[in-house]
Amino acid sequence: MNKIGFDREKYISLQSQHIAERRDAIGGKLYLEMGGKLFDDHHASRVLPGFTPDNKIVMLEQLKEELEIIIVVNAKDLERQKVRADLGISYEDDVLRLVDVFRERGFLVENVVLTRADSAARMSHEFQERLEKLGLKVALHYTIAGYPADSHMIVSEEGFGRNDFVQTSRNLVVVTAPGPGSGKLATCLSQVYHEHKRGVNAGYAKFETFPIWNLPLDHPVNIAYEAATADLDDVNLIDPFHLAAYGKQAINYNRDVDAFPLLASLLIELTGNSPYKSPTDMGVNMVGMCISDDEVCQEASRQEVIRRYYQALVTEKLNNQSPVQSERIALIMSKLGIEKTDRKVVGAALDLAQRTQAPASALELADGTIITGKTSQLLGCSAAMLLNALKHLAQIDPHINLLSPEAITPIQRLKVEHLGSRNPRLHTDEVLIALSVSAENSQVARKALAQITNLRKCNVHTTTILGTVDESIFRNLGCLVTSEPAFSRKGLFWKR
Repeated sequence: MNKIGFDREKYISLQSQHIAERRDAIGGKLYLEMGGKLFDDHHASRVLPGFTPDNKIVMLEQLKEELEIIIVVNAKDLERQKVRADLGISYEDDVLRLVDVFRERGFLVENVVLTRADSAARMSHEFQERLEKLGLKVALHYTIAGYPADSHMIVSEEGFGRNDFVQTSRNLVVVTAPGPGSGKLATCLSQVYHEHKRGVNAGYAKFETFPIWNLPLDHPVNIAYEAATADLDDVNLIDPFHLAAYGKQAINYNRDVDAFPLLASLLIELTGNSPYKSPTDMGVNMVGMCISDDEVCQEASRQEVIRRYYQALVTEKLNNQSPVQSERIALIMSKLGIEKTDRKVVGAALDLAQRTQAPASALELADGTIITGKTSQLLGCSAAMLLNALKHLAQIDPHINLLSPEAITPIQRLKVEHLGSRNPRLHTDEVLIALSVSAENSQVARKALAQITNLRKCNVHTTTILGTVDESIFRNLGCLVTSEPAFSRKGLFWKR
């Protein structure tokens, strides 16, 4: 059984209460920057077992009638067609997905802010038009010379004054984005500037899940955050402002520390004083108060660092990049005293690949049992592994074929003779479809298929890079997959 290290119900109650208290302390409108993923925070759910991907949105539902949501997206991310790696969709599509998700849960969301609009090109303009046709309001924000150092320039008509003002109707405004670097902080501060110009008392606070301010700097949960943001070169550090003001250590990260003087200068210029003496002060994160089993979270975080290492290796291989990101994470692994083989499925898959001289895969069930899959003439290794895992979970004799060769052969013939496939082996999607069809007439197949939900949260490792279809299937099954940075076949051209 998967171990739990985080108290979800305590978090929902404590966090929503704390946000309401901060809004009341501001005494006016609160712009709350939500760092990380608001609806589907898979990183948090991996390093804090018990934290569900929708925990934040469930928490905010306690305040639903009092808040509205603004979504921020960077024009440069649209132009380079940036993709959310955890979902495999573009930021453009994710903005629309988030609007739908929030509205389905009853939240008010009417506004999208397009930051760095001065760098916008064709795709950004087309996306703006698309949003407006869908009934959303789009505000344009611009690059400010000297940001974030020149506070006098920023807090002026030539700075925030150039940005469009977003008209909101609630006194708690949550500002979120598809990913990091979107401009959430600048959007919040710009809104505070414009609100005060209009005579409205407005303030700012931040919810950033990681790093967790009241855990030690070298705690694996905080170190896993460094691995997750290795592409951004973020660094966790002791908040120097908090240490100077209170003589106490609190953990923050470089971008918040760098931006804090701007925030303090803005608030002082607008209101005559700043309620915050440190970046930690401006945070409202109560996640650290809700860890129920620290050792479970530490081990989950160590596993996440290894997973991030493999993810970086594969990305670098696919894009022919220098190993900058993977080397950063390798240093983090050294700091934690872990190796890639501390992920049990890695050794199991590599051992089988060496014995068979063909691609192999391994899966770890919730009870620690390792299930492997080898490449055969009929099945790819991942497909074989899935069938083996389902048989084990359903307590079916491993020698029984869930799919007979007679059932597989027609699918292979269709692939090769009519669909132009060079690989006749069945992949994970094809195997699951065939199993579903077989379940109509086979009790054994039905028993196996009924176990599919028990694959969620299972670790998987493959000795070659997955194709996009297999990758998507594992994602939808909820498996945590890593792969060796090796292609399944030799050649100059490789298509996922």
